[in-house]
Amino acid sequence: MQQQAGLNKRYGLPTVLLAYTMWGILPLYWKMLDAVPSYEIICHRILWSFLFSLALLGLRRKINPFIKNLRDRRTVITFLATASLLGCNWLVYIWSVNNDYIIESSLGYFINPLIAVFFGVVFLREPLRPGQWAALSVALAGVLYLTFSYGRFPWIGLTLAVTFALYSLLRKTAPLRSLDGLTFETGLLTLPAAATLFYLAWHGRSHLFTLAPGYTWLLLGAGPITALPLLCFVFGAQRISMTAVGLMQYLAPTLQFLIGLLLFHEPFPREKLIGFTLVWLALALYVSENVYRRVRQQKRITG
Repeated sequence: MQQQAGLNKRYGLPTVLLAYTMWGILPLYWKMLDAVPSYEIICHRILWSFLFSLALLGLRRKINPFIKNLRDRRTVITFLATASLLGCNWLVYIWSVNNDYIIESSLGYFINPLIAVFFGVVFLREPLRPGQWAALSVALAGVLYLTFSYGRFPWIGLTLAVTFALYSLLRKTAPLRSLDGLTFETGLLTLPAAATLFYLAWHGRSHLFTLAPGYTWLLLGAGPITALPLLCFVFGAQRISMTAVGLMQYLAPTLQFLIGLLLFHEPFPREKLIGFTLVWLALALYVSENVYRRVRQQKRITG
């Protein structure tokens, strides 16, 4: 048993790390498609993600249980909501990357855990601890500073944070696991996505097979590049502690931030630096409070 636990931990950490790394460098993938409109990219992402996920379910012989869920009204309504949030999140994210707002998009994933805590208080009536209050207050100060000193409301970051936090909240009560849920969500979005792609092709405006071959392969690869990090995350997260998962989640937005700053030289003036520093301070408070609480709980259990 101890040997099995060791193997689980051994494979859990690298796979979660790989998942967050893939999510972190994903802007590089979408940047290579900057000649294609964002709405067309997301249609391809939806369609090929659905077909790829459906193929994986078929390989695991999980198609029949998946089809049964299509008959459940509550499941369909829940996933219509999550699919809409996911589609909005993907569209804003891809648009922001291909319009040189990678740094601002990283802000959304930095503050997402704090938005999720806030939604837990509002919708689930979860009590808020003093450390969490402090973290939320500092994060709010950072967002307000970015808004008033930089002269523009950080709508990209907040849209990404709010849609993903709401998505996570609804998925907590959803009856399907990650792969099944992704298949269901992309399946619900596939009809309008496929209709849009058909319309573009019919009017000679499709970029599939009309640009250099590299663009075609990148569009077709939008499915696997979406599903693979999720599969790695699910595999690894089941084998390590949630504390470790929580600490590693900041790897993805950190990589996104560095890509925008160092590779694409997006502007990062003093006003943005101060606002981001406040957000990073809020995250440091949030993480420290969580780690401290877990250590105290562990000491009570072992003591």
